[in-house]
Amino acid sequence: MTPQRIEPQPGQESVWDYPRPPVVVPFPGRVRVVHAGIVVADTTAALRVLETSQPPAFYLPPGDVALGRLSPGRGSSWCEWKGAATYWHLDDVADAAWSYTSPTPTFDAIRDHLAFYAQKVDECWVDDERVLPNPGNFYGGWITSAVVGPFKGGPGTLGW
Repeated sequence: MTPQRIEPQPGQESVWDYPRPPVVVPFPGRVRVVHAGIVVADTTAALRVLETSQPPAFYLPPGDVALGRLSPGRGSSWCEWKGAATYWHLDDVADAAWSYTSPTPTFDAIRDHLAFYAQKVDECWVDDERVLPNPGNFYGGWITSAVVGPFKGGPGTLGW
C-alpha cells in the first residue's frame, strides 16, 4: 500500500512527483560531506538522481572528493536502471559511498561520481542545510527541507 503523498509547499518538491525510471539533473548549489571533522567532499558540480518515492541521491565529481581517504569496499549491488554499483570505505567506515564505473548509457553522466550515505558519515550539507539521512540502510537519498515524502526506505516501505 502506497502512503498518502504530502503536498509540497512553494519551493519544495514531492518525491512522488519524481519519475520512474529515474533521471539525472544538475544541482546548482553547493554540496559538502564532512567526516571526523574533515571535509571529504566539497562541490558546486553535483548531480542529483531523482526517483519516485526516494529523496534525491547526490553524485559528486571525483575531482571534488578526497579520494585518498577512500578504499574499495565490499561487494556490489545492481540497479535495474544504472547498472552495477561499486562501494567505497571512507577511512574506517565500511561502504560509506558508492559509484558506477560502467553505468548504463542513460546514466553515463554519473560515471565515476561518488554518492555518500548520510547514515554513515558525520555530516552532509546541501548549501547551508545539514541533511537528514534516507530512512533505512539501503537507499542513499538526502532529505532536506526542499523535499517532502513520505520516503521509501524505512520499515514497511519496501513494497511501495
